[in-house]
Amino acid sequence: MINYGENLKYQRELHKLSQEELAKQTNIKQANISRWEAGNVIPNIDFCVKLADFYEISLDELIGREI
Repeated sequence: MINYGENLKYQRELHKLSQEELAKQTNIKQANISRWEAGNVIPNIDFCVKLADFYEISLDELIGREI
């Protein structure tokens, strides 16, 4: 099973960003980022697209899906 939170955190850390820095650069609330990374909530598709575009990766890469 894919662990969305771990993959979201991995991408953020790969780009050397804190949750606060990512929040500022994407206009996504830091609290949401924290909940997603902790696995408490799964982000909706709009936020996933926004993050994938920000990181310049596919949605599959964002969530760690391997084909």
